[in-house]
Amino acid sequence: MLTEASVNLLQSYQSGLSSYDEVLDLNGKIKPYWQALFSTLEKLGLDELKNRNQEIISKLRENGVTYNVYGTPDGLNRPWQLDPIPFLIEQKEWALITKGLQQRAILLDLILKDLYGPRNLVKDGIIPAELVFENTGFLRSCIDIKLPSANQLTLFAADMARGPDGQMWIVDNRTQAPSGSGYTLENRIVMSKLLPELADGMYVSKLSPYFNCLQNTVSRLSDKSKDAPNIVYLTPGPNNEAYFEHAYLASYLGYTLAQGDDLLVRNGCVWLKSIDGLQKVDVIIRRIDDDWCDPLELREDSQLGVPGLLQAIRMGNVQVLNPPGTSVVENHAFLAFMDNISLYFLGEKLVMPSVATWWCGHKKELGYVCDHLDELIIKKANRKSKFRSIYGRLLSYSEREELKKMISQRPHEYIAQQEVSLSTTPSLINGNIEPRYAALRAFMVADENGYHVMQGGLTRSSPVKDRFVISNQYGGLSKDTWIVSDKTEEIQEKIVLNVPASVNKHISLPSRSAENLYWVGRYCERTMAVIKFMNITINVLNLDRNFGGSAKQEHIKVLLQALTHLSATYPGFTEEDTLSNPYTEIIDLVSNTTRPGSIASNIGSFLNSVGAVRNQWDLEIWRIVDLIDNGFHEIRNASSMNSNNIQKTLDGLFNNMFTFLGVIAESMPRDNSFLLFETGKLIERILSRTSVIQSNFGVKNEQNVENELIEATLINHHSLVNYRQIYKSQLSVETMLDMVLLEKSLPYSLVYMLDELKRNLGKLPVTTRGERLNEAQKFVLKASTLVKLANISALSKSDEDSERKELFDLLSEVSRLISSVSTNLTNMYFSHTMMQHSFFEPVDYDKDEI
Repeated sequence: MLTEASVNLLQSYQSGLSSYDEVLDLNGKIKPYWQALFSTLEKLGLDELKNRNQEIISKLRENGVTYNVYGTPDGLNRPWQLDPIPFLIEQKEWALITKGLQQRAILLDLILKDLYGPRNLVKDGIIPAELVFENTGFLRSCIDIKLPSANQLTLFAADMARGPDGQMWIVDNRTQAPSGSGYTLENRIVMSKLLPELADGMYVSKLSPYFNCLQNTVSRLSDKSKDAPNIVYLTPGPNNEAYFEHAYLASYLGYTLAQGDDLLVRNGCVWLKSIDGLQKVDVIIRRIDDDWCDPLELREDSQLGVPGLLQAIRMGNVQVLNPPGTSVVENHAFLAFMDNISLYFLGEKLVMPSVATWWCGHKKELGYVCDHLDELIIKKANRKSKFRSIYGRLLSYSEREELKKMISQRPHEYIAQQEVSLSTTPSLINGNIEPRYAALRAFMVADENGYHVMQGGLTRSSPVKDRFVISNQYGGLSKDTWIVSDKTEEIQEKIVLNVPASVNKHISLPSRSAENLYWVGRYCERTMAVIKFMNITINVLNLDRNFGGSAKQEHIKVLLQALTHLSATYPGFTEEDTLSNPYTEIIDLVSNTTRPGSIASNIGSFLNSVGAVRNQWDLEIWRIVDLIDNGFHEIRNASSMNSNNIQKTLDGLFNNMFTFLGVIAESMPRDNSFLLFETGKLIERILSRTSVIQSNFGVKNEQNVENELIEATLINHHSLVNYRQIYKSQLSVETMLDMVLLEKSLPYSLVYMLDELKRNLGKLPVTTRGERLNEAQKFVLKASTLVKLANISALSKSDEDSERKELFDLLSEVSRLISSVSTNLTNMYFSHTMMQHSFFEPVDYDKDEI
């Protein structure tokens, strides 16, 4: 019986149904768990559900959950979309689905072994030879690529949808690098925090046993003689659609996130290039498509893979999940032969059928397809052909005739699938609960007993009514998938995680990650330095405009030119015409993303570097990054702001970046990652402060002008309050220089920063033997010694041309030495990588579609 509470929402929902729906059973009755869910939704109310949905959107954005889409303005870092209404499947039904999924995984594993082995399926006429030899996924180089385990197909995902008979059908197979399990986990975490009451009255299966099983499987494949195997999660990089998931899972599972350039093959083994030197890799979980894995034997134009990887696998020196070559069974045409393959290998029928599929390479099937085009969906047999599905019913007579002609010319390249009405499921659309088509991706991992199926999955629903558009590439929504039961005993699984007796607590940091962390520190400090000094300059401009006079103009000119020197945005204020109307140049310096050195350009580079090592950041840090990203979008519209609004936005950005530094200082482990981040920050801080001092005081000015410059410099060094406590209102260049150069207790003094930099460099890994100090340490020691031995009185004096040559030369030498430190660090730790502070447009060469 329906409860009174759930009548209204259910009745309203049912009135919108145009086909069979997940909420109803085959007799048209409400399924008990959906009834319980609707009852809870009614109590919650639509208004509150909409509020919670906004919280979900905010939470996903704060957590940095993205799915990149090529070819759209918001493509990179596009927020992940999660429907607040989960997809429910009863545990008893899921048990039957699990059997069908396990059977399908076993079959595909057997097919892989056969196609890269005896090829009895072809010899015995079970499948046509074209399905193998004209299959773009069949890679002859991979014939002798084998894992030492019983299963070659370790990771598998299947896309399913409910057919007209009420049974789940398999629509597609994902075998080479299945994606979506990380998003599934994040969906569950967000839902459990923001809508926990939806599970009232039911037990929901946990997802963790799947990931525990994955860790156990990877551990078994690694070198058993090692207590701490080196496991790498191989990603195409930040421009890939699912890069968030790659970083998320690498962090969650405790594996090293790496790109192809981070690895090399030497002496038949795969090595990780780290700042500690080369580290042998035992297992690779790859998220790169098959043909991009090894440019030596596969696609020679690949910049994503590892040259020599296939040979290392052949020699048994590294295990790769899934091994290259597994994409052969993603060919759509295999669905047409799965029944016969099952009878051939297992002697049994399919537990879970595939959607009706015809391969046009057979004359009879070709005739059927041509006669029934208006009922079918036409696809290329090879998934990699970049052929959009054609719905026959949407074609005109002439278009159908043209399609028949095209298919008949190369029939073996095409398949047709029955266009069937799939089930709908409740979704929150524009504030209302409406039916939408949905499909479910299930995930499996091979274990010692066969295949373990995740108790849940990634459900995707169409945002458009009566259209089956579920791909996230085209705007599909995701859903949390609940396997529900009355009794907790039915859904609990005991998975024991094999934890080694001892582990290596030292984590290798890939050189590419090290370089990006270094540049995160530099770009963060560089952006803050320009914002800080720009705000000081704008305050002086505003003060002069409202309360000043012509006698005070010279110090403004010096500050504006110092801003140009600091940001290196020449010619800037070094040209006289910009000095007469400084706000035009300031606005461009704030908002112009294409101008190197501008605030917008620096923040863009900062965000790119942060994203490239996103596995390094916890949620607190990522939420601050999200606020910085919001500020980045605001300053790009600075041309429409007045000076007050610009300052307010810049203040917000500065505070968020300061918070970013603070959270890192309070939470990040004091390992090599932290040391490189801090090193980058200190190098940039030293260079920026020396630039300001040099620009402001390299030439002596009138005393009233110098007083203004002294105050601005002290503010820039966060030292004005301290200076006033010591010297009261007595301003002099000599006492100011003594404080900002030599005061060891002030974090922004030059000697303090140099000493901190020296300590950091001393803790980084040693790359050369026999020397107590490397070149970078020697440069810092020399700079520190020069500053500490300087005569402040002599530095503050000028010559007959009003130049403070000693001060200028000292700061020039310090800047040169610290710049040499940066060059030397690159040579020691980053020299083999492509510099990650230069980012290029994404290339659509690796599809990790969900």
